[in-house]
Formats: sequence, C-alpha cells, structure tokens
Amino acid sequence: MAKRVPNSLDLLSQFGERMLEELEELSSYGANAEGGVTRLLYTEPWLRAQRAIVSKMQQLGLEAGFDAVGNVFGKLPGSQPDAKPLLTGSHIDTVKTGGKYDGAYGVVASMMALGYLKAVYGAPRRTLEAVSFCEEEGSRFPLAYWGSGHVTGVRPLRLAAEIADSDGITLLEAMREAGFDVTDATTAGQQYPAKRKFIGGYIEIHIEQGSILTYKKKQIGIVTAIVGQIRLTVQVTGSSNHAGTTPMKMRKDALAGAAEMVAITEQMALEAGEPLVATVGRLEVKRGTSNVVPGEVEFTLDIRHTDEPEMRTFCVRLLTKLEEIAMRRGLIIETVENLHAPPVAMQESMANEIEAACEAGGFLHMRLPSGAGHDAQLFGPICPSAMIFVPSVGGISHSPEEFTEADDLIAGFHTLVHVLYQYGYGGKADEKL
Repeated sequence: MAKRVPNSLDLLSQFGERMLEELEELSSYGANAEGGVTRLLYTEPWLRAQRAIVSKMQQLGLEAGFDAVGNVFGKLPGSQPDAKPLLTGSHIDTVKTGGKYDGAYGVVASMMALGYLKAVYGAPRRTLEAVSFCEEEGSRFPLAYWGSGHVTGVRPLRLAAEIADSDGITLLEAMREAGFDVTDATTAGQQYPAKRKFIGGYIEIHIEQGSILTYKKKQIGIVTAIVGQIRLTVQVTGSSNHAGTTPMKMRKDALAGAAEMVAITEQMALEAGEPLVATVGRLEVKRGTSNVVPGEVEFTLDIRHTDEPEMRTFCVRLLTKLEEIAMRRGLIIETVENLHAPPVAMQESMANEIEAACEAGGFLHMRLPSGAGHDAQLFGPICPSAMIFVPSVGGISHSPEEFTEADDLIAGFHTLVHVLYQYGYGGKADEKL
C-alpha cells in the first residue's frame, strides 16, 4: 500500500477488532438455543439483520440502503464516475441452525474494510461498494442466489410467484410481507428489478467450509474456480394403502422406491469418482403415518463437479436410472431442476493481487478450487471476480460448531483491505475492468 497517515496501522488493528465484535453482534439476529443462527430469507430475524447492516454501513460513512429485492449496498463513491465500481461482500441468510461465519464474515469484513479505507485515505478513485446479498443458501425456497441473481440478471422476478416455502408461502408473498413490494416492477414487466448494468468486478471473502487450508497449514486460500452445481427436487408417487391389508407384492411403495433411488445415487457417485459429488440432503414422506404404505415422497438431489459436461452427463445417467427404478416399481417420478450453476473460473489477475497481498502481509497462502457454491459464481461470467478463503476449523460449516480462529479472520480482513486499496486507490484504480 501507499504511505498511510500516522497511526493507520493502529487504526487497521482497531478496525480488525471491531470487525470481530460486529460479527459476533450479527450472530445475535436469529440466534438459536443450540448455539447456531437461523436467518431465512424475508423472515423477521433476516430483516432485522439487514437493517442493522444498513445502520452499521452508515456509521462507517458509506451511502447505504436496500435495493428492490432486499440486497443492501454500502457505497464509497469514487472521484472517477466513468470507472466501473468494484463490489465486495457476501450473503446475510443462513441455513437452518447454521453457523455465524458463513456469509456473515464476508459481509462484515467488506463493510469494515471500506470503513477503514475511507477513514485513512478518503474518497477512492474507483467507487467501492460493500454488499450484503439478501439470499444465497436456498434454505427457505427451492432456489438459491436470489440476491446476486437479481444483481447479475440471472434470477427473473417471475419465479417469485411460482415457488413456495414448506408452509405454502410464495416467494412473492414473503417479499411483500418483508416490505419489498415489487408490484410496480411486475406491472412494468421488469424481470430483474435489482439488476446492475455497470459493474467492474467482484471480490468475495468467505470461510473455506472445508479442511484443506487447515490441513495444509495455510491462512489464506486463493480460489481458482468454483464447482458447478445442479440442484433438483424429485417427487415419487405411488399408492397410499393399508399397511396390514396390502400384500408386499401388490404395493406401490413410494418410500421404498425413493430409498432405492437414494442408494443408487450414492453408488453411481462413488463409481464416477472425484471430484464429482452427489447428495440427497432432504427426504420427506408426505402425509406419512406408521400404519400406511407411503404414497408420496419428495427428496432433493445436489450434484457438483468442476467440469460442466461431466456434471451434465452424470445427471442424465442418474435420472435415467431413477426412472428405471420407478417404472419397475409401478411408480411415477417427476423432477424439477431448481438450480443449474456451471463451474466458473476466477480471474487470474485478481488472484495475483490477492497473492501479492498475502506476501505483503506475511500470510501463508495457497491456491485451491471451491467445492461449495458462492455468489462469486454468478459474477464470474459477467465481470472479473475473485474469492479469498480463510480456514474452517475441522472443515465444519452449516452447523453451530462452525468456527474460524480470530487470527485467521483478521488475516483475511487485512488481505481484503490490501486488495481493495489497490483497486480503489492504488495501481489498479485506473485500470479498465
């Protein structure tokens, strides 16, 4: 970095400590008795957390507010209006009873980084924006990236009226209940009411959600690419009937069929080998009781791979096998694809800047792919994008046991500050993105 004002190193340390405090405070919104956090899209804990983020951003001197679908942006305006802005951040939503670092760390670290840069260097040449995306996880509704999907123009608004949560509340109803009424946009035929057309780049900092960095004894991971994902909902329909009077050979047992499908999913994934993974994360017996042959079962499929053709080929082979099982058992199977995110490579020049920041800070680092999906996956195809990982102790994530050491959180924060300085004030500030 360029020469700092007096005591700026002390100030950087203070902002780092404050970041840890803000991260802890954010975990109180949606806190569970089990020690985890539940902030589902458009629920009250989610709304209170996003409002708190707006307030914190404003206290840091950023121009902060909501967009049409509930994303929060904190802008640090630059002196060169023609330079495309650089966005940095992550998501505010969680899985049910999740951890306090996934997503939230990236949000808090990004806004605190901009707060520090403003306090020390004033206005940048390139506009920098911290963002808290409204949704990434797909925990409440059967789709993911609702926040970044609108900013990038990938998620059309029409989906809001077509999908519902487990209580039958549509996404559109939930939006309106939370105060985000997109009626005007719907009337005007706008499919992407929060789409941004002027984005220079995107940098996301996140916990690894794996154990590679810990195993390799590294503080910082520089992401090379994000795996592709296909998420589906599979509905298996048979015939509900009396458990005592229906002979085994005359049954159309949806649960027995689904169980075979789950087993074959694991078998085929093992045979395909790494890096492919396939997961059945949720299985629900509709109207199930102990003395009734199950007539309807629904389960989810999550398929991931670093190679798009390999991922698609496996998905087709698996679904063909599931249909064969259904036909043999006299069942009906229906599948709905909720997400298809292709693998996305991160930009090399941005990765080089992260590496330079690690070397300047003396942080042990390595390059690695991400096995989890992230908002950066949606930005990669439209603008230069990068990701910074910090270690997850034990590789645990989406759990109350999710934990990252304070020193590693600080190391990631310092790395992010260094990179944002380069793009806002330093040698990359005048570079066309």
